[in-house]
Amino acid sequence: MGGMALMVEIHFPLTADDEWIDDVGDFLIDLEEELGIEEVEDGEESGDAYVFFIAGARERTLLQAASRVATRKGVPAGAFAMITDTNTPRVGMGRRVDLPVR
Repeated sequence: MGGMALMVEIHFPLTADDEWIDDVGDFLIDLEEELGIEEVEDGEESGDAYVFFIAGARERTLLQAASRVATRKGVPAGAFAMITDTNTPRVGMGRRVDLPVR
């Protein structure tokens, strides 16, 4: 596969309060152990969103993890996922999936 791997970006609206960002980072570490996913790079601001990047599992598992992050207490409403891969050069390119996925 030439180093390409399925990746899910979790996009949150940026808010004035950014306390939740560290909480999500810690929660992703818990999900890494529980679901076998991995955070492939540090979260970053992109436009008016804050984006986390996860990979290392099947699409369904990654979307399950993204849904759990999006419904976590204290995170801003309106999160969505972008299904992409680790070779995609820019954030926000891919198939958009509303969260949480049922």
